[in-house]
Amino acid sequence: MKPELLKGSRSRILAGVVLAIAAVFVFRLFYLQVIQHNHYVALAQEEQVKKDRLPASRGEIYALNGESPVKLVMNETVYTVFVDPVVIIEAGEADKIEKAMKEIAGGNVRDNFEDMLEKKESRYQIIATRVTRTQAEKIKDKDLSGVGFQAISQRVYPEGQLASQVLGFVNAEGTGNYGIEGYLNEDLNGVDGRLETVTDVSDVPLTIGDRNIREAAVNGENVVLTIDRNVQSKVEEVIKSRSEKLGADLVSAVVMDPNTGEVMAMANTPNYNPAEYYKVEDGAVFNNSVISKIYEPGSTIKTFTMSAAIDTNVARASDTFVNTDSIRIDDYTISNATKGRTGTISFQTAMDWSLNTGFVTLGMRMGNGKSINETARATIYDYFHNRFRLGQTTGIELANEAAGRIVGPEEGSGHAVRYSNMTFGQGMDSTMMQVATGFSAAINGGSYYKPTVIAGKVVDGEYEAKGTPTPLQANVISSSTSEQLRAMIHQARSSSSIGRLDKQGYEIGGKTGTAQIPEAGGYSDSETIASYLGYGGADTPEYVIMVSVYGKDKVFQGARDAAPIFTDISNWMIDYLKIQPKG
Repeated sequence: MKPELLKGSRSRILAGVVLAIAAVFVFRLFYLQVIQHNHYVALAQEEQVKKDRLPASRGEIYALNGESPVKLVMNETVYTVFVDPVVIIEAGEADKIEKAMKEIAGGNVRDNFEDMLEKKESRYQIIATRVTRTQAEKIKDKDLSGVGFQAISQRVYPEGQLASQVLGFVNAEGTGNYGIEGYLNEDLNGVDGRLETVTDVSDVPLTIGDRNIREAAVNGENVVLTIDRNVQSKVEEVIKSRSEKLGADLVSAVVMDPNTGEVMAMANTPNYNPAEYYKVEDGAVFNNSVISKIYEPGSTIKTFTMSAAIDTNVARASDTFVNTDSIRIDDYTISNATKGRTGTISFQTAMDWSLNTGFVTLGMRMGNGKSINETARATIYDYFHNRFRLGQTTGIELANEAAGRIVGPEEGSGHAVRYSNMTFGQGMDSTMMQVATGFSAAINGGSYYKPTVIAGKVVDGEYEAKGTPTPLQANVISSSTSEQLRAMIHQARSSSSIGRLDKQGYEIGGKTGTAQIPEAGGYSDSETIASYLGYGGADTPEYVIMVSVYGKDKVFQGARDAAPIFTDISNWMIDYLKIQPKG
C-alpha cells in the first residue's frame, strides 16, 4: 500500500475515535445534566440544606384559685446524657466520666452505666436521663470527651398528686394519657415548626437563597380547668383521711356547681404522682372512677324516681300508700332494708327511711297503679335515660369516660322486675358523674348542663374565660317539681341524725345509697358500695357533692360511711364560698 493511502486511513480512524469519544462525553453530560438533573439537585440539597424541627411547646394546665388561674402542670427542660464509647476509649477518659456522672447526676444515671462506656461496637449509649439544667452545666464544665446532651421537655407538677386523675400524664414519647392530658392531647401538643437553611461546607447558615424555609412552631393551648385547687385539696384531704379510718379500697368524690355544670373538684383515693407515673404498679390507679367506674347506684336514684312521679302528677310528698315492708312483682319479692314503718304512710316517710316499697309503688302509679306495665316502664326510661341522661356518656372533657347502660322498656325479659328494681337504683349501670349531673338538673330548677372541667384558656398571659354555660336541655322537670324535690330531700336529711351536724341557717339536702354488687345468680352478700348524694346552699343550691365508698369483701352503708364525708366537705364549702345564711 502506498504511504499516502496508509496515512489517510490512519487519519480517518483517529478522527472516528475522537468523534466516538466526544459522543460518549456528550451523551454522558446530557445524561447527568438533563436526565439525572433532579437526582443530583436532591443530593446537593441534602449536602447544602440543613433541616431542623422546631418543637412546639406543650400547653400548660391551670386550675382556679378562687377566680385566678394557678399552674398545675408546667414544662421544664431536662437533658438526656449520651456517650460515644469509641471516642471515650480512644481518649482514655472512662474513669473520669464515671466519677463525674456519679458525683453530679447521682440517681439520674442508668444502672451499670459504667459498662456502656466500654461498648466499643456502639457509637451511641444513653447513660443518664432527666438530668437538670444545673447538672448538665456542671457535667459540661468537665469538658469530657465523647459526652453529649439532648434537651427534652418534661412535664412538671408543682402540686404533686393534686388532681392527678383529672390531669392524667404525658408518657416518654410525649403523648398524653388519661384525664385532660389524654382528652386534649392534640390541642395541648401544638404543631411543630420547620426550618430548612442553606449552609456552607462548615454548616454555617447562609442568609440568602430561595431555599430558606421557616415555618414557626404553633405552641399548644394553655388550658384553665374549672377545678378549684382549694376545693380539690380539701376533698382529697377528707377522702384520704376517711378512707384510712374505714379501711376502704376506693373512695371517690365529686363537687360541682349545679347551675353551670362546672366541676370544682373530682378525686379518688388512692391516687398517684403524674411526674412519676412510671413507678405506678397497678394501672387501675390511673382511672378516674368518678367517670370510668360503672356501678348500680342504689338508693340515691330514689330522688330521680320521686322527680318523675311529681312531674307526671302521680304523687306528691304528702300522698300516702300502704306499706307492708314488702311488695310482690311477678314471682319476685322486694323488701325494705329498714323494717317497721308499716301501715298508711306518706311518700315523704318513704324518702326519709329509704323504703323500697314506696318507690316501687311510685313506679306502678306511673302506669296503671297495679303493676310496672308498659306505660310505667316507658315513663321511667324517658326520665332516667332521655331527660337525666343516665346510662350514657356525659361528654365531660376527660379521657376514658364510661357510658353504662339502662335497658330499654321492652328489651330482654323480666321487664317488670327489672324496672321495679330501677326505681331504687338497682338493675341499671351508670357512673357517679352521670348521677351527680342528673341530680343537679333535678334540684336546680330543671335545667341539664353538660358537666365540664374547662373554664377557659390563658392567651399571651391573660385568662380568657369560656363564658356563661347554656343548658343542654331545659325543662327536664318543671321548676315546681324541682322545688318540691328539694324540700323532700332537705326534710329527709334534716330529720336524720346526719343532718344535725350541718351548719345552721342553710338548706342542705341529700340521699343515702347502699348498693348491692351483682354477681353470678344475684347479688353479693359480702360487698356493697355506699354513697351519698346531696346539695347545699341558702336560698338556692350552690353546690352538689357525691361520695362513694367501696372495699373488697366489705359491707359499707350510705348513712354510716359515706354521709360523714359529704358533711365534712359541705360544711367546709359553706365557709369557703362565703354563703350567707337564709333570712
